[in-house]
Amino acid sequence: MNTNTRRKAAIVTVVGLATAAALTGCAGGSGGGSSDAASGTYTFWDPYPQFDDSSDWAKLVTSCGTDAGVTIERTGYDTSDLTSKALLAGQQGNSPDLLLVDNPVVSTLAEAGLLTDTDETGADTSAVEANLLAAGQLDGKTYGVPIGANTLALYYNKSVLDAAGVDPASITDWDSLTTALEAVTAAGKKGITFSAIGTEEGSFQFLPWFWGSGADLTTLDSDDGQSALALWTDWVDAGYAPNSVIGNTQTTSWQEFLTGDYAFGENGTWQLAGVKESGIDYGIISIPSKDGGAAPAPTGGEFLTVPVQSDDARYAVSEKIQACLTSTDNLVATDTTLSYVAPTTEAQEAQVAADPDLQPWVDAVADAKGRTSDDLGTDYPKISEQLWKAVQNSLSGSSTPEEALQEAQQAAESATK
Repeated sequence: MNTNTRRKAAIVTVVGLATAAALTGCAGGSGGGSSDAASGTYTFWDPYPQFDDSSDWAKLVTSCGTDAGVTIERTGYDTSDLTSKALLAGQQGNSPDLLLVDNPVVSTLAEAGLLTDTDETGADTSAVEANLLAAGQLDGKTYGVPIGANTLALYYNKSVLDAAGVDPASITDWDSLTTALEAVTAAGKKGITFSAIGTEEGSFQFLPWFWGSGADLTTLDSDDGQSALALWTDWVDAGYAPNSVIGNTQTTSWQEFLTGDYAFGENGTWQLAGVKESGIDYGIISIPSKDGGAAPAPTGGEFLTVPVQSDDARYAVSEKIQACLTSTDNLVATDTTLSYVAPTTEAQEAQVAADPDLQPWVDAVADAKGRTSDDLGTDYPKISEQLWKAVQNSLSGSSTPEEALQEAQQAAESATK
């Protein structure tokens, strides 16, 4: 391919992002001539090491390979390990035929020249919701197909709200939410819990409030951005949110909500099964924007991508496997298992028909936004790091929201030059 030299050069510049771990278990799919492309073994890497060969997921992957006339050799890696191995494999010209990765990673791999775009593979993305597809787009090209999405919303405890005389339907903006928190704490209960830890989880949870203020990630210290950080800081200072949020992961935050003492818990689609089992009389509302309406929450979930191969005849089979795994029936089965909302309207409707409790999450995903959207690409992780540092500095009291975000903006500008 004429683009191989450019791609390999780009890979070298980005592979430093990967750890220096030895690459193991890489029976890559790039070998063999075009005459062998329609048969043989195709390699598939995913971030699901918890699923062994007996799992429904592994069986589905195998069956899609069989339907395409090939055998799939699947390997599951931890998410962070998968990114490192994918970068190193690309440098060595030994990429898997198919790669399922967390959506913010797509831009990193695409910028490195590791991924084909959908024009090359012929993948049909016309039915995919535009806001979900955007997480896999860079410089006008689309790299892969989302298999599903999750996002954030507010779980609420009906018993706690009833005791405080709060109607969840009255919560439509920041002011009405803060008024509800005041009423709950005055009634002797606790307000809201969330994750503000100094990692990507903290940024992930802060983004609905940041975006919901009208702020943009290219200008962290705007007046709107400062109002979002001031909101969280004021809640902690007033006792509406616990001091523990500064160290909370999404898991520990959820454990706080499950005590039954909190009115609200910011968390994700993946907690739905757990809250049903908890016995809490719960409900779900979208995270409100500052002035009303639903805030755009960030999307989680994976993209099924086709890495660059030395033999481009392999793409036709890879696309067949990709199309099989992202068909409506298989999306519904897979996304229900993974607690994802499907990326197409048809599959979402099937999910809600089977489980009406998913409707609030379908609504939330419709308003959601990819973290690397707005063509941020590989700049997003650099900006996100400064954002979570600003949240930590403000909530700890070491800086005001204005000071924290001004420092973050300066650091982000230096990091993205």
